[in-house]
Amino acid sequence: MALSPLNQRRWRNFKANRRAFWSLWTFLVLFVLALFAEVLANEKPIVVSYKGQLHFPIYRFYPETAFGGDSRTEAIYRDPAVQCLIETGGLVECWDDPEGVQTDAADGDFNGQPVEAGWMIWPPIPYSYNTVNNVGTAPSAPDANHLLGTDDTARDVLARIIYGFRLSITFTLIVTAAASLIGIAAGAVQGYFGGWIDLTFQRLLEIWGATPGLYVIIILFAILGRSFWLLVAVSILFGWPALVGLVRAEFLRARNFEYVRAARALGVNDWVIMFRHILPNAMVATLTMLPFIVSGAIGGLAALDYLGYGLPSNLPSLGELTQQAKQNLQAPWLGFSAFFTFAIMLSLLVFIFEGVRDAFDPRKTFK
Repeated sequence: MALSPLNQRRWRNFKANRRAFWSLWTFLVLFVLALFAEVLANEKPIVVSYKGQLHFPIYRFYPETAFGGDSRTEAIYRDPAVQCLIETGGLVECWDDPEGVQTDAADGDFNGQPVEAGWMIWPPIPYSYNTVNNVGTAPSAPDANHLLGTDDTARDVLARIIYGFRLSITFTLIVTAAASLIGIAAGAVQGYFGGWIDLTFQRLLEIWGATPGLYVIIILFAILGRSFWLLVAVSILFGWPALVGLVRAEFLRARNFEYVRAARALGVNDWVIMFRHILPNAMVATLTMLPFIVSGAIGGLAALDYLGYGLPSNLPSLGELTQQAKQNLQAPWLGFSAFFTFAIMLSLLVFIFEGVRDAFDPRKTFK
């Protein structure tokens, strides 16, 4: 679908802002990589070849019996015995001396019998965000196996950052999109119709704005338990008023313009006037607030995790990593990892939305 001349101009303005343009590409690369976190960081192999058949453990459940074992529970792929079973075609001797059997079967036969060799392809980081590693004292310093070290429960920090980055961005995009849609719609109705509608909404917003959000979150989590979607719903519930005042002011200013009076005189529907004619002219002021909403959503999630009222404990959290950094001052890699993750993530998003704002501004030009 071809872009309209106006949108083509906006896209040219956005590309001319080199900081925003390259921030967008950098963010997209990082986010796409994070979407495939299971392929980048996992305690299960990506592909397993066993007796000529391919298996995909990161996407499917395979019991140990599928590889010649005895248990019907999921295979523990990091277990040397299970690795020996896969690589030697299910030799029962693997349970006694897995390393010795693998060495003897490396040439293709074992005790004079041919071996149907298998293989595994592991992710670049062979640990998931919840994998507890045998590193001795935790937290452990960065080394060849754990590039950013481990936290105080011996979990790989880099794996937790990858999964936590994906979770934070997903949370932020959902909250920002939903809160912006509700806030823009509410502000548009207030500003366009005015009168008793505006007065009623304003009083409700004053009451809602005085409601302590943290207490509501604590009460809801105590009753319903912590969950990702409950936190999203509560964040939207307290986030949508951020845009209402700005959009309301733009609609109050624009509703008496000549083009709006002309549209009314021609019998154009009020909703068409609001969202087809007035809203595009109010987008610059509206988009100005988006960087603050985005950074506020990320900061709010991190703050709640830091205080212990955020995501469930079984999910990777950048705020929880920050809390661990405070509790383990002798492990500076935790603090530096959390700081640079937040700094890069927030900088890229702010640069992108600043570029979007400037692209919608008809007075802004780039050379």
